[in-house]
Amino acid sequence: MNILIIGGTRGIGRELVGLLAKEAGNRIAVTGRNEDALKTIAAEYENVNCITHYLTNSDCGNSLIKKFAELHLSTVDILINIAGRLTSRDFENFDEDEARRIMEVNFFGPATVIRYIKPLMPKGSHIVNISSMGGYQGSSKYRGLSYYSASKAAIACLSECLAGEFAVSGISVNCLALGSVQTEMLAEAFPGYKAPVNAEEMAEFIADFALRGHRFFNGKILPVAMTNP
Repeated sequence: MNILIIGGTRGIGRELVGLLAKEAGNRIAVTGRNEDALKTIAAEYENVNCITHYLTNSDCGNSLIKKFAELHLSTVDILINIAGRLTSRDFENFDEDEARRIMEVNFFGPATVIRYIKPLMPKGSHIVNISSMGGYQGSSKYRGLSYYSASKAAIACLSECLAGEFAVSGISVNCLALGSVQTEMLAEAFPGYKAPVNAEEMAEFIADFALRGHRFFNGKILPVAMTNP
């Protein structure tokens, strides 16, 4: 099975790489914006079917397709969009550049990847977008996370839209709205806060859902949270 993980260099994404690379028959493609981390992953999994690719928001679609062509990777069975950017700041103090960077990483980047990768996805494949409880309608919202939460709400809504569009192609699209998970990104946003779930535990859930969840769900936004944050 060919699995593409967008944002696999740290946190939950990094744990996902390790879990899915262990399963015989899987071929993992990992992208990220940290070149050193990608080199470490490539070295750690050099004896298994794991490839890495530095991905920028400005050219994510074209560069990805070119990389796949070079590797003769013609299909993608599972696409997991887990790359994220979080900046905690009062709304009135956001500058235009940082606000747009958050939307680029959390919404426009995944949307572009889906648009380019969709033609490579056969019937029965699964797209899993990772959102947040901050973007889940009706959930508690927190000061400083306005743009982050809005961007995560956008990817959740896109998932519902694409599930309807892609149904004719037999491609399932779901979205997981995660609660608090003990990651570097959470520690940066909420210093001193201790989440009840660690990155490895959440990665185990996401990996299983990516492999099997489309048998039961399509077009769903599913909250996966013990606490929020």
